[in-house]
Amino acid sequence: MDKSDVRILIVDDETTIADSLKQNLAEEGYSVDTASTGAEAIELFDQGGHHLAICDLQLPDIDGLEVMRHIKDARPTTEVIVVTGHGSVAKAVEATKAGAFDFVDKPFDFEELNLRVENALKQRELLAENANMRRQLSTRSEYFNIIGGAKSMQTIYETIESVAKSDANVLIVGESGTGKELIANAIHYNSLRARKPFIKVNCAALPKELIESELFGHTKGAFTGAHADKEGLVQHAAGGSLMLDEIAEMPVELQPKLLRVLQERSYRKIGSEKTYAVDFRLISSTNRPPADAIRDGLLRDDLFYRISTITIHVPPLRERSDDIQLLTEHFLQMYSQKYDRSINGVSQAAYQRLFSHTWPGNVRELQNVIERAVLLAKANRIEPVDLPFDNGSLPEGSPAGTGWDVPPNMTLEDIERLVIEKTLQRTGGNKQAAANLLGIYRPRLYSKIRKYNIDVAALVSA
Repeated sequence: MDKSDVRILIVDDETTIADSLKQNLAEEGYSVDTASTGAEAIELFDQGGHHLAICDLQLPDIDGLEVMRHIKDARPTTEVIVVTGHGSVAKAVEATKAGAFDFVDKPFDFEELNLRVENALKQRELLAENANMRRQLSTRSEYFNIIGGAKSMQTIYETIESVAKSDANVLIVGESGTGKELIANAIHYNSLRARKPFIKVNCAALPKELIESELFGHTKGAFTGAHADKEGLVQHAAGGSLMLDEIAEMPVELQPKLLRVLQERSYRKIGSEKTYAVDFRLISSTNRPPADAIRDGLLRDDLFYRISTITIHVPPLRERSDDIQLLTEHFLQMYSQKYDRSINGVSQAAYQRLFSHTWPGNVRELQNVIERAVLLAKANRIEPVDLPFDNGSLPEGSPAGTGWDVPPNMTLEDIERLVIEKTLQRTGGNKQAAANLLGIYRPRLYSKIRKYNIDVAALVSA
């Protein structure tokens, strides 16, 4: 923002000080208003769009602290610098606790005050940018190839934005198939190391006896089969990022060596006494709850604390069923193009099956299901018969599909209410998922819930 666009309000009953401040700030290029009383200040502030207020705490009519509180309540993005006289430091401290950016003592040096004005405006701009970023993220359904519009996914996007440009170690925790590697990719390619290597190691896929050599390298003759010197993957990751996938599967006896590398930023090859400096950002992942891995002796607690400066928990697909349709449409488009098939939709009955499935394999399982369906579909849209689930007439888990009999003497309305209640219970209160299962639009489901006075919260907690 140009200085000419910045509006500053000066509140001081000492006219000489207010006029001097106005002149100096105007010479800096700011647009400045002045007020000599609290009432005048509040009136001016409510009429204008001031970005910063410089407010004396000692005013003739209203306590300056009350003026500041009005400003922060009315427009929280406006920063306030309070001006204190002799003996009012305690009050200034109270003002900072109430939201003031800073305080200065009278008499003050203008150069010092101008620096604080610049810092306050930078703080305001930074907070505004962060708020704008959060607003943008809250509407995203795709972020660096991660598909998801659920609130839990928006939180992950915000975390990535916040930590990517730091070098903090990140631990990503989630079940298999939830997309941990995609999140690691987003962190690396949003970081300052994006142009450097991103080396990925699956600790569960490497034989126990080879993983140390793969990570740190070895010298010729260090062990049987070591016919030449070999660089380790930590060296290949120099300047970039190293991802240790399924880190809880790393041999426990190797974990202290990794811990030393992280602490000392250096390592030794197997069979060598030479120390090599290394610079990489560590991103780890695990499908085990870390507390369980530590309890079971699979993960050292000292290593856990080192690798989990930032921990990102990725929810399983069953906890974000709102994203099933979003993901289905994404994979449908992807595989229709890949296999050059004119599949342009999913039937309501097929969606019912997708929503009723528990997805133990998470997003990866859904991806495989849609790829298979695109290949097998005989029409131009996916039908229940194209899905690898039980193809009975009702979705799995539905009341009638599990041997549920209609109790005697029930009216059609009683049955409808009972089916809606059981469906809401099965979806954990998720109305969109319940509407999809029932084959109706969500507004109609809302109407039914009101008609039958269904307490959804009580159903879910029962």
